[in-house]
Amino acid sequence: MDQNTKERIDYLRSFLHEQNHRYYVLNAPIISDMEFDNLMHELQDLEAKNPDYADPNSPTQRVGSDITMAFNQVTHTRPMLSLGNTYNEGEVADFYNRIVKEVGHDVDIVCELKFDGTSISLKYENGNLVQAATRGDGTHGDDVTRNAKTIRSIPLKLKGNYPASLEMRGEVLMPHKAFEMLNKQRADIGEAPFANPRNAASGSLKLQSSAQVAQRQLDCILYYVLTDDMSFQLHSQGLEAAKEWGFKMSDSYKVCHNLSEIYDYIHLWAEKRKELPFDIDGIVFKVNDLQIQRDLGFTAKSPRWAISYKFKAEQAHSRINEITYQVGRTGVITPVANMEPMQLAGTVVRRASLHNADVIAALDIHEGDTVVVEKGGEIIPKIVGVDIDKRPDGAKPVTFPSVCPECGTLLMRIPGEAAHYCPNQTSCRPQITGRIIHFVARKAMNIDSLGEETIELMHSNGLLNDPSDLYALTASQLLALPKIQDKTAENILRGIAESKNVPYHRLLFAIGIRFVGETTAKKLAEAFPNIDALKNATYEQLMTAEEVGEKIAKSILDFFANEKNIEYIERLRSYGLQMVAEEKKLLTNSLNGLTFVISGTFVAYSRDELKSLIEAHGGKMLSGVSSKTNYLVAGANMGPAKLEKAQKLGVNIISEEKILEMINNGKQD
Repeated sequence: MDQNTKERIDYLRSFLHEQNHRYYVLNAPIISDMEFDNLMHELQDLEAKNPDYADPNSPTQRVGSDITMAFNQVTHTRPMLSLGNTYNEGEVADFYNRIVKEVGHDVDIVCELKFDGTSISLKYENGNLVQAATRGDGTHGDDVTRNAKTIRSIPLKLKGNYPASLEMRGEVLMPHKAFEMLNKQRADIGEAPFANPRNAASGSLKLQSSAQVAQRQLDCILYYVLTDDMSFQLHSQGLEAAKEWGFKMSDSYKVCHNLSEIYDYIHLWAEKRKELPFDIDGIVFKVNDLQIQRDLGFTAKSPRWAISYKFKAEQAHSRINEITYQVGRTGVITPVANMEPMQLAGTVVRRASLHNADVIAALDIHEGDTVVVEKGGEIIPKIVGVDIDKRPDGAKPVTFPSVCPECGTLLMRIPGEAAHYCPNQTSCRPQITGRIIHFVARKAMNIDSLGEETIELMHSNGLLNDPSDLYALTASQLLALPKIQDKTAENILRGIAESKNVPYHRLLFAIGIRFVGETTAKKLAEAFPNIDALKNATYEQLMTAEEVGEKIAKSILDFFANEKNIEYIERLRSYGLQMVAEEKKLLTNSLNGLTFVISGTFVAYSRDELKSLIEAHGGKMLSGVSSKTNYLVAGANMGPAKLEKAQKLGVNIISEEKILEMINNGKQD
């Protein structure tokens, strides 16, 4: 690699780190999204062509990888203890007075928001992120470093005068907007929604694919500094110093000098929390003086110098007027309670999902019941109970319908699943229109000139009964519809024509196989590079594909077992849609004609990144060691079975460094 290339890579890494900090921490970007993306693509290309200059903390690591990983357990240097909880101001006063009595004088208390997410520990050495771990049992946690690197507000490299060795603790959160988007996507593919942003954040941080984590738009706010190289004596000074090092810290903390100020802070945020873009569930109180913290020490379970105050979940009572049943595009039936309007957590609430038949049965809901609705810090109203005393005389228990409320088809329930669904894909109106709306969506076929109202209009006028009908539409048919003018018709037809060039993996997502989301569709396209290969795949073959489990495999088999779906696919094929994966362009032919198997973990790359790198230079990946394997690339903690088989067959066993050397030198040793 020449000096100019090295300098360009160094510059891009430094510049993009700074732009990440400005955008995700300071909320003060100085370049456009397009400029950022163009520079990121340039850096990705340069790194791919120069693998010997890999950096595990490069900005390109933010996108994550599709590796399926097992989380290693790590031991916390200092235990991640939980805080004792208080639920009223009297208990807060008891905590404060105990501290003052033990110390012998008044103390300052730092009041902070109690973020409702999942705890994380971040370790840095010489300014570089080296480890991210979950709380776990407080002593041991899961190493989630690769996933944490995809969270844009977590710095990969620090700025300023930071300690050589540093641990930061904080909370990984899912903002409200990201939560709403995620649940909409899950409902769209027939998956159960997350109950709240906290569960969604926790589940996302533990996903096996960091590329999926990157799509979840997680955030991270830090709140505690741990280092032996203390340049400050107060906790509040540590919070300010951490901002200078590049961490996202909350500006909402306050140093309080007495109980009156503490109460004012509680009252302020009891109301103001409704304005936040994420959930908090209380306030945390910490002694500000770090020496006093050390003197007070810890109990077996929690620090004696800190405590939390939990907000009471906001509740309201309302009468159910009616329970309606919505039909999704995959046929899933969702019961919805329509209630008398009520004021709850700053908004008027009229509806709340009851999710499925099991929830209705567990709550023992009767017709006309008065229910307890809770919002807490959450953004979605939830029915948590029934006021039995207000139940009308003779009220009958609510029974889940046995037939589809839209088309009258007998509902089905798959063993092990909570939802009932309507199997009538081809004649049930909400399924038909929902499937078309999904098909034209931006991440699917991207026909943005077609909105939901227009699709409903076309269906009601007999023009659309499945997505393949889009490609038979004519200008005269569109112009015959109300509110469709020449320009609108022209845009619709142009958008439909352009969608024929959408890549195969997005078509797989668009056709609407139950449980097959955007990421799974990409994995299927890699494993089965054309629609016929996927159509003819066996259960065993499907189960070998990444992201595919028993539920998804069975759903794919069921889809292609339906003759109407086969006809649907063939109609799409006849209109020229892309049903074959694009061939990947090679960077070089260094590894042309060679076959590889990868096992273990590596330093510079994940397994999936190494696989992509080998393929980009002409090598072919195999799933298992056989007589056709030229090289086994062996990393740490590799499977003993693969090693033994490779040795038995005389397969060349090489290291990560060796494969990078082969790529750079263009040699086939």
